[in-house]
Amino acid sequence: MSRVIRIATRASPMALHQAQQVGDSLRALEASLDTEVIKVTTAGDRWMGDLAELGGKGAFIKQIDTELLEHRADLAVHCLKDIPGEIPVPEGLAFAGYLRRDDIHDAAITTSGARLADLPEGSVIGTSSVRRTAQLRVHFPHLRVAPVRGNINTRLMRLDEGHFDGLVAAVAGMRRVGQAERITEVLPLETMCPPVGAGIIALQCREGDDYPLGLGGRLNHGETARQADAERAMLHALQGHCNSPIAGYATTGASGELTLRGEVFSPDASRWVRACHSGDPDNPHALGFFVGADLLRQGARTIIDAIPH
Repeated sequence: MSRVIRIATRASPMALHQAQQVGDSLRALEASLDTEVIKVTTAGDRWMGDLAELGGKGAFIKQIDTELLEHRADLAVHCLKDIPGEIPVPEGLAFAGYLRRDDIHDAAITTSGARLADLPEGSVIGTSSVRRTAQLRVHFPHLRVAPVRGNINTRLMRLDEGHFDGLVAAVAGMRRVGQAERITEVLPLETMCPPVGAGIIALQCREGDDYPLGLGGRLNHGETARQADAERAMLHALQGHCNSPIAGYATTGASGELTLRGEVFSPDASRWVRACHSGDPDNPHALGFFVGADLLRQGARTIIDAIPH
């Protein structure tokens, strides 16, 4: 007799692709296992205004958390970057595992095919990410930034309708929805530092629910898990909010050493601080808090607290 695992996910094309990927991986582990995808249209998906009015990125996951806590789903599939790092995971839930990390770069997609640096003065780039906006202002001050919300296919449609001269989007997301050929340029990490958790698919389930926890653990990629723990510890140390342009990513060296880079910007890019340190991969939380403390020492608290939210 087959056993069914109910997988909760956002209803966007990219989220459904990720859920299918997880389902395929689970069935590869156990041939008798079946999966059912539960599509959840979250408050963040319905709202096209400022996410801060809904409490920030948590608007994309609260209803999915409820599906787990009320036993309508057994496993949730999230983009880790959508899970707030400044507050604990809701009581009763736990991370079951992290899939191997995908590409963490951002990409530019322009209507003319020109690179961002070569676009004419005043060209309009669509993004509602405060992180991307701040870094565009730092590195491409000749461009204007205009807000655009919606899943990646919706944003590309708005670009094609002529509302913008270009967009900035995640390389991994473009690939997951089959739009990678539209990428004009992949932006270097020094130009566009990614969000904490970029390129990581996280699996969550209920604490004490041994079967889904065990399955998630079998899919867990250890190196990715250590990077995720370091990045989220940094985010927790900073205690930012949804309007805080915070960026950072961890890498693993050939010798196994973990390196974490973090950046905090003011929205107008008039101030920013950066830190980079390496540490023991067996204690990623310590590295994350150390980098967070360095950023705070440089003035990150003043930058974050001055931003309305």
